[in-house]
Amino acid sequence: MPLFHLIVLALVQGITEFLPVSSSAHLILVPYVTGWEDQGLLLDVAVHVGTLLAVMLYFWRDLWEMLRGAGLALRGKRTAGQRMIGHLIIATIPAVLAGYLLHKYAGDLLRSVEVIAWATIGFGVLLYIADRIGMTLRRIEHMTAGSALLLGLAQVLAFIPGASRSGVTMMAARFLGYERADTARFSMLMSIPVIAGAGLLAALDLAKAGDASLTMDALIGAGLAFVSALLAIALMMRWLRRASFTPFVVYRLLLGAALLALIYL
Repeated sequence: MPLFHLIVLALVQGITEFLPVSSSAHLILVPYVTGWEDQGLLLDVAVHVGTLLAVMLYFWRDLWEMLRGAGLALRGKRTAGQRMIGHLIIATIPAVLAGYLLHKYAGDLLRSVEVIAWATIGFGVLLYIADRIGMTLRRIEHMTAGSALLLGLAQVLAFIPGASRSGVTMMAARFLGYERADTARFSMLMSIPVIAGAGLLAALDLAKAGDASLTMDALIGAGLAFVSALLAIALMMRWLRRASFTPFVVYRLLLGAALLALIYL
């Protein structure tokens, strides 16, 4: 794949992965808008892995607390890091099961521009409602196993292109009354096992294909996505500490309306 195409895909992925606007939908739309050949699921996942490294670096303190908590658990001590690990495991199970079934039986079935358009609008409206009526009383420290399971079930909806993994989990967390910045924080921590699992499946597919050029494309895309994602995470976290999700909702409605116009008109 030409380097310029890789740069565009990596920037799109890095900027949109953790914003509630659906990165996978944007990756599907790139070839649709530009006329380029569809880059396929393997390269999509490669740039997702780049964003995985970015979120792990940005939230290294949370990861360290979880690792520390796991070590202290061997001594019989209870910590906040242990509770976080438990909540992430609970939240991840539904997505792992759904992801396996879709990878095995559905493939590219949902990679449709029409699906993206309606999901972009519908889940954007739900995000706006959740942000408006959801109270801002709870933080990650108040997380319960029940809340983690509900967020995990919401994350399953992210397999619909256009729904947005971060968007649906933030929406669910706002309905449950979590603060905006904490909804984003837990949503991004939830992404770590999900993207890691998808990256492992892609690596196995690359190994089977034995395509060196595709492997190099994947590495370049992942590196570029890492840099852009790190910047996007920092800017979004700063924004959500003092503002709402409304600009993202407006963007989703405009994007969805434009896509519907292209499809039906």
